[in-house]
Amino acid sequence: MQLAVGADHAGYDLKVVLLEHLRAAGHDVVDLGTTDATTSVDWPDYGRMVAEAVVEGTAELGICVCGSGIGVAIAASKVPGCRAATVHDVTSAHLAREHNHANVCCLGARLTGPAVAIEAVDAFLAAHPLGDRHVRRVAKLDDLDQRSPRRTS
Repeated sequence: MQLAVGADHAGYDLKVVLLEHLRAAGHDVVDLGTTDATTSVDWPDYGRMVAEAVVEGTAELGICVCGSGIGVAIAASKVPGCRAATVHDVTSAHLAREHNHANVCCLGARLTGPAVAIEAVDAFLAAHPLGDRHVRRVAKLDDLDQRSPRRTS
């Protein structure tokens, strides 16, 4: 699977662990940065880059890490067509994908340890969006993308 992965400085170390795991599992991974944990960078930039890679089709799914997972999820979800979800464990990861059709998995390096993060990412990647009532609900999210006055491009 083609994956886009990004993190700010707070998420860098967890991103490195996830990159190693994903590549060992045979995924084609594009690392969108950051390149170290010591230089302060802005998490909205990495949420946006991962979301754009997914929405533009250069990646099937995205994974983004910051300190809490919340900031990158907010930033990524500002990109029309991106459905980013902050996940904390296997259950939240597979439900984000199945019920909410999330296409970007966001993790908090200060809240989720490496072993749990790996399990959550694996669950996210293994899950598939469910149909039925979930399609109706996700269509309402897509409608919000189209109707939002702040989305001009």
